[in-house]
Amino acid sequence: MRKKTGVLCLSVAVALIGTSVAWKTTQSMDYKKGFVSIFDGKTLNGWEHDGVHWKVEDGNLVGEITPETVLKTNNFIIWKGGQPANFELTCEFKISAGGNSGINYRSDKVENVPFALKGYQADIDGNNNYTGQNYEERGRTTLAYRGQKTVIPQPSGQESPKNNAWPAAKLVGSLGDIDSLKTLIKKEDWNTCRLVIKGNHLQHYINGVLMSDVTDNDKVNGKTSGYLGMQVHVGPPSKVAYRKIMIKQL
Repeated sequence: MRKKTGVLCLSVAVALIGTSVAWKTTQSMDYKKGFVSIFDGKTLNGWEHDGVHWKVEDGNLVGEITPETVLKTNNFIIWKGGQPANFELTCEFKISAGGNSGINYRSDKVENVPFALKGYQADIDGNNNYTGQNYEERGRTTLAYRGQKTVIPQPSGQESPKNNAWPAAKLVGSLGDIDSLKTLIKKEDWNTCRLVIKGNHLQHYINGVLMSDVTDNDKVNGKTSGYLGMQVHVGPPSKVAYRKIMIKQL
């Protein structure tokens, strides 16, 4: 997640049968809801990471930047269980004040930049200025601010990533006032996050409230599947924790 005023602009790719070894070694079924746990609360098995900024602490998946481990580029821990397409993801998160993170999905790995992703992101920040919005990391930037329902049009042919002329998102509805919705997000405490990603419809919920809703009709720049990962962002020392990370294919 990057904080800027740019253009306003996970079915799982593999079935439960025949999934990767990483999926199998980390899975824990909740048969009542049909979710699969992708973090065991004890190890980082099934996740790709740099061994510096990510750890397990008190049963949580923790990303931390210290004065000794400052970053030059945004860093991710990446799930090795596949490249989800249509899915529902639920988890809980807690982030320090001033911290910067997010959950990337339907993302690509960045060439020549280790542990970096580009793609859709459910934005999370410690001051809750951006938490809940849909931001595209290393791409079209903000697709919907918190409280917005938007549609991303198909490019006309004149837009080009080289000149950052992405198709502008069209605001088609309101989910509530951006600042009023902020009051529903707890600061430096646990919050729930739920992502419902199906086709070109991308919905981000925080604490059970729909915070952003995007319909992405851009077949040039949009993605239908890709990697899933959590982020620590370039900036001052900070800490983010995730727990109860569950996924269900749709």
